Amino acid sequence: MMRDISHWFEVHWLQITVAIGVGIAIYLLLNFLRGLGKKLQQRDQAPGLLTVAGRTIRRTSHLFMVIVAARLVAGYASPPALLLTTIRFLFTVVAAIQVALWVREIIIGLIEQRTSQEGSETLANAMGIIRILVSVALFAVAAIVVLDNLGVNVTGLVAGLGIGGIAIGLAAQGIFSDLFAALSILFDKPFRQGETINFGTNTATVERIGLKSTRLRAVTGERLIVSNAQLLDKEIISYAELAHRRVKFAIGVTYQTAPDAADALPELLRQIVEAHGGEYVRGGFIGFGASSLDFELEFDIMSGDWDVVYQARHQVGLAILRQFNERGLEFAYPTQTTFTAAPDGRMIMPYPTPTARAKSSGQATSA
Repeated sequence: MMRDISHWFEVHWLQITVAIGVGIAIYLLLNFLRGLGKKLQQRDQAPGLLTVAGRTIRRTSHLFMVIVAARLVAGYASPPALLLTTIRFLFTVVAAIQVALWVREIIIGLIEQRTSQEGSETLANAMGIIRILVSVALFAVAAIVVLDNLGVNVTGLVAGLGIGGIAIGLAAQGIFSDLFAALSILFDKPFRQGETINFGTNTATVERIGLKSTRLRAVTGERLIVSNAQLLDKEIISYAELAHRRVKFAIGVTYQTAPDAADALPELLRQIVEAHGGEYVRGGFIGFGASSLDFELEFDIMSGDWDVVYQARHQVGLAILRQFNERGLEFAYPTQTTFTAAPDGRMIMPYPTPTARAKSSGQATSA
């Protein structure tokens, strides 16, 4: 072998010299591009696609650049078969690892870009797990590619990895379900830490989003611990970023209310709402109740703060009560009238008639 290499140097010294020069030039060019990636990353202050591209380029290793340069000029110098085979083998191994590094950097960079506004401990833990899973998957694929290029039959290995992955997935189905639900919460952001949400019959404030469960503080003070998968299975109502809240009042007045007074009631309600800073939506008669004429009032409070809404609702309600008292309007309450009848079906008043009262009074005087 040494004799072959010595003979190769003696015969092809000029081609070898040119190949080395070209290889150095290729390496320097690749190194220059790698430097541009560093400048590109530093220039883009906010996380974005340029940052991801710069980080990916910076992950290019010097070994990879050397092997690429050698692979590109190897054929020109007509090296011995063993040396050429060695260069091709090293190129296959290093290129597979380098591509895995690039793909991992792109995936992690895009995920970090998507969650750049989050800085929670949960996200840091999630990113650690994501990095491990992505690294294992990519380097496993790289190893299979390398073995396949070396002529190894990887069919059994791929089948074994597939069966093993299915077994692990089934065994840890609950854990992975909650984990992916946590990632869905972090990336899709249906709610964030500190927001007040309603799910099912519970209203609570989100205290911490974990990888397995989410901690919430109920409005009544209890601490709720709900698995992430179970939480996302329910309809979630978020009270964050509300521009306004709508308030409804059901108002019933007595049937003795004059029609003109009932007709003027919506305008009276509108004036009361606007006088207290609310946005009148609608108000009016909605039906004949069992013991009342039913009206409904809807208005908006232009604030997302529940304390402000609560106080405004209180003020509007008291103003309605005052106006009703001043105008002689009466709130209805459940009443019931009883009528009695004689055995023959004739209606009998539940109190004596004037004639019966007079007759009864005369008998008492004679006595």
